[in-house]
Amino acid sequence: MARIDNPTSWDFTSGQLPYRDQLYKTALRMTRSVEESEDLLQETFLKAFHHYDRFEEGTNLKAWLFRIMKNTYINSYRKKKLQPLHLELDEVQDGFESQLLDQARVADSSPEAEMLNGQIDAEVRDALLGLPHDYKMAVLLVDIHGLSYQETADLLAVPVGTVMSRLYRGRKKLERSLLSFGRRFNYLDSAPKRLRDHDIDTDAIFGKGLGARS
Repeated sequence: MARIDNPTSWDFTSGQLPYRDQLYKTALRMTRSVEESEDLLQETFLKAFHHYDRFEEGTNLKAWLFRIMKNTYINSYRKKKLQPLHLELDEVQDGFESQLLDQARVADSSPEAEMLNGQIDAEVRDALLGLPHDYKMAVLLVDIHGLSYQETADLLAVPVGTVMSRLYRGRKKLERSLLSFGRRFNYLDSAPKRLRDHDIDTDAIFGKGLGARS
């Protein structure tokens, strides 16, 4: 992979670009076209390259690139006037959310664990996707992908306080949605370790006081 802190080393010819695969999958979900997704990916990196002076060293490059891609996609559809903007935003959000969630799927080695994990994975995924969009994005970006409040605020173009509020409300809704599931499978006691092993924040899944780490 190209050095992410030095855009002059990005190799557009060979495709050695930071987070290229993740961005390409997201572009493909957005455009539903191989050709258009490749164009969107190329334009994203070109914009990032030409405006790299706007990137703050020490902040999240991945989040910055995703934001450029999202804005590029929205603007391109606005110019083409293919559909109303609210539909464009829905389409972008669906692809972006699905990609974020796919990158954080739970896996395990034993057949028994895989079977139970499959049930939990589906339940957690359904609960996450069932959240209102604003809460869902906050939980996905902060709890599952580890972005800071500030990085999430920058990506979503909202104040930090708004991110914290959405995250709190999203966690509470997840807690209510998944409490009965955890009890049904006697999973609450072991949830913190299993979810922690996969970098999924237990506070966001089961809420504080339900066996979550201190």
